[in-house]
Formats: sequence, structure tokens, C-alpha cells
Amino acid sequence: MVKCTGKSVLKGIAVGRLYVYRKKEFTLVKTHVDDVEGELKRFDLAVNEAERQLETLYQEALESVGEAEAKIFEVHGMMLEDEGYLEDIKDIIKNNCNAEYAVKEVGDNYSQMFAAMDNEYMRARSVDILDISNKVINILAGVGDDSIKSDEPVILLADDLTPSETISMDKDKVLAFVTIHGSANSHTAILARSLNLPSLVGTDVALLDEYHGQMAIVDGFQEELIINPLDDVLKELTERREAWISETESLRKLIGQDNVTTDGRKINVYCNIGGVEDVGRVLESDGGGIGLFRSEFLYLGRDSAPTEEEQFESYKAVLEKMNGKKVIIRTLDIGADKKADYLGLDPEENPALGYRAIRICLNQPDIFRTQLRAIYRASAYGTAAIMFPMIISVEEIRKIKGIVEEVKRELASEDIPMGDVELGIMIETPAAAVISDELAKEVEFFSIGTNDLTQYTLAIDRQNQKLESICDTHHPAILKLIQMTIENGHKENAWVGICGELASDTSLTKTFVDMGVDELSVSPTYVLGLRKAIREI
Repeated sequence: MVKCTGKSVLKGIAVGRLYVYRKKEFTLVKTHVDDVEGELKRFDLAVNEAERQLETLYQEALESVGEAEAKIFEVHGMMLEDEGYLEDIKDIIKNNCNAEYAVKEVGDNYSQMFAAMDNEYMRARSVDILDISNKVINILAGVGDDSIKSDEPVILLADDLTPSETISMDKDKVLAFVTIHGSANSHTAILARSLNLPSLVGTDVALLDEYHGQMAIVDGFQEELIINPLDDVLKELTERREAWISETESLRKLIGQDNVTTDGRKINVYCNIGGVEDVGRVLESDGGGIGLFRSEFLYLGRDSAPTEEEQFESYKAVLEKMNGKKVIIRTLDIGADKKADYLGLDPEENPALGYRAIRICLNQPDIFRTQLRAIYRASAYGTAAIMFPMIISVEEIRKIKGIVEEVKRELASEDIPMGDVELGIMIETPAAAVISDELAKEVEFFSIGTNDLTQYTLAIDRQNQKLESICDTHHPAILKLIQMTIENGHKENAWVGICGELASDTSLTKTFVDMGVDELSVSPTYVLGLRKAIREI
């Protein structure tokens, strides 16, 4: 029996035989071409064919995982239209180089650039760059896609998988994915979650031919891959799998039900999202609204800030899709581990304590006003609320409200319709929690960001793996700050929610309800489990 650990993409258990998946390989060499124009034309034809294939993949994804996740392939198509990417490739070809080598060279460079970024989400995009480049290279070289050759559903073991490979595979033949590389934020992981496959990424397993066909178990709860399990282990995990399936089916029955305790107290259960593409999962999981729209993802991975129009279209799309349900948009939260060079973010010794979030917005008001204009314009298409991150003082809120009023007057003078927008703040610094009695007089709601609140309260870098053993998210100091914030908010008629990781921790759900919390915002995956916990209190 061999046990390997990885990072779980989706909690669940799969039992079946391993299928060792190896990509078709060919030797790519740099060659001299005399007919540069002919080579450029060959490249253009390959790009056109790649775009056609992406459209096919989009349609396949639309049918199997829905519109939100299918947009991955629309994004890939946009990459193929990126002028910088295409021109860099053509410049190499113009130096009498074959197109295959030019695409690989540029693709590798772009991928390495993304992989070197501090932000985990942006690092995961490096795989998308490689996926697009490899697709074009395969077309140029005449190499077809691989497929699973098995008569029974299998657990797929691979070095890594691209989104194209993931969606192209026969879904009836895959029980789970296990990859040696990859991250939980990759588009492949997003697709695996949408396909409801309990999968592992970043797994410490060797890609050995001898594993092919062996019985294996993927345990997404314990984040383990067990190869050739002992009989008693196989029996135990099979029973746990049956119990998990039964519980999952039971949770689905809660769709359409209220998040109400046995004594009649209603708690709003909302969802955290990173963009328009996540709304489908919110609706599918029956989330009551969006408690955290991380707008910073609109700003990452680009050379300049998104325009007012770009932001307006994104916010409007989310509000329309949510059809009247509340959407809370967090204003730009760049800084710390999320970088955008065009904002002039210099290296800092303590970036988590530095120039970030609302500090950037108040120091660069033009960027802030652009975002506020986009949000208020979009607010006419649904129920919008705005919350401001990293607040530490009443003075900051008053400055924000002054800018907000100026923006509203501008839009009114332009006869642009707006909705009634709630204003709130994130409580994620101990300072904000301690003076929450004063802050509550200025806003309509609080949303407690427990990730940063834990980090700042315990003086522990939450990204430092060496400190994981002492990073107690249930620390009495954190719970006291949460209790204080809820009580102070309610005294001033401000409702209070929690949008950090602790919101989905069902071992604390009763504690939060007893404290008087009004809303819990979680990843769509956790909505029904949280609903069950609330209904049993």
C-alpha cells in the first residue's frame, strides 16, 4: 500500500483503478526557414484552427459544466487575440525561425512571468498560457489530442492537466483527477469542482507505469491518494464513500429551504466570488446573495487599470445574473500578496502591513473614483452594496463617504440612473474591531474578514507554513473581537456578517449564531452544508 498527500480540489471520495496519463510527446527543435511569409501564414492558420477548437471546447463545457466555467475557453480565445503575444511570436519567425519553436519560446516566457507573480491566482494562470501555446504547437506539428483508453471509469493520474485536456476527456470515464503539479486556483481545478470530481493537485506521487491499473482511493477529506490499499482500508473508505454520497444527496434536498434555526432565527448565507464566471456556482448552490465580490481580480494580470466601462460591464453582469439578490462589492484590495505594477507599488519589508487596499484608493483617488462610478452605474441593474477593506479609523470612512457623495452628484448631473447602495466596511484589523462602536455610526453594515483579523491579532503571517501549527483560528482573542464587533454593530442598527474562512467552519456556526451574526459568506461549495448546520441549531 502506498499513501501520497496532495491538495484537495473538492471534498469527496473516489474508488477505482488508476490510469497513468502521459501526454503525446514529440521533439521540438529550432529550424531555419527561408520562406518567412509562408511560415507566418502557417502560424496564422494554426491560430485560426486553435480558435475553432476553443469554440468547440466552449460548447462542450457549456453542456457539461455550465456557462460560468465555459468562459474559461472564451478567456483562452482572448489570449490568442493578444497583440503582444502574437507580435512576439511573429518577431521570432521573422528571424527565419520555425513557428513551433517561436510559439514555445514566447509561451514559456509568458508562463514563467505569470508563475513568478506573488499572487497564487495569477500564478495559476501560467498553466493557461501553456495550454494555449501547446494547442497552437500541436496544430502546427500535426499532433492530435490524447484520450482515455479504458472500458471502465478510472482515477486519472497525470503530471499536470490543462483545461483543454480536462474538458475534452470523456467525463463518464473519469472518477477523479490526481496531478503532481497544479494548484487549487487553476482553471483545471475549477473545472474539476464543477464536474463534481473529488480530485487532488500538487500530489507527492511518482508517475510510474507500474501504477497503471492498480486499485486506488482518492480521499478528498484527508487529502490522500492511497494506491493498492489493504482490504480493511478499502472496505473502510468504500463505506465512507457511500456515506458521503448519501449525505450529498441529502444536502441537495435543502435547495430552496431557508437558513433558519429551530427557534426561528434566520441567517443569511451568501457566497464569495472572484468574478462573473463564479456566479453560476452561486446560483447552483442556492446562495442567498454575494457577500464578497473580490473586485481586485479585475485589476490583476494586466498593464493598466481596468476602465470604468470594463468594470461597469462586469458589475452589471453579476447584478443582472443575481436577479435582485444582494451583491456586495469589495473595493480594490490590491497590495500584500496581490501586485499590480501600474499602481506604483514599491517593494515593502512588511507588505501585509503596508500600502494596500483602501490606503491605495485614498492616495490615488482617480482610480477609486473610477471604480465607484462603475459600481454606482451598475447598481441600477440589481441590489448592490459596497464595502471598503482595511479600515482602521473613522476619519477614513468620512473621507470615503465624501468621495462617494461627489461621485453620486457627478452621475446625477449626467442623468445616469443609480440604485440605493448600502455602504459597509470590512473589520479585519484589531483597530477596527476595538473601535467598532464608533465605526458603526458611520456605515450600514460590517463584514468581518477573519483571515486578516487572525493574522493581525496573532501576529502570524498566514502564508508562513512554519507557523501553521500555532495559527489558532479559534483563539479566544479572535472570538472576543468578533463578539465585540457584532454587539457594537447592532447597537447602531448595522447588520454584521463574516466573510473569511471561519464563516464556513461549521464547528463555529452555533457560536456565531449565539453571538448574533446576521450573515455568513462562504465559497459556493459550502452553502448547503452551512445551511444544514444552521437548521440544526
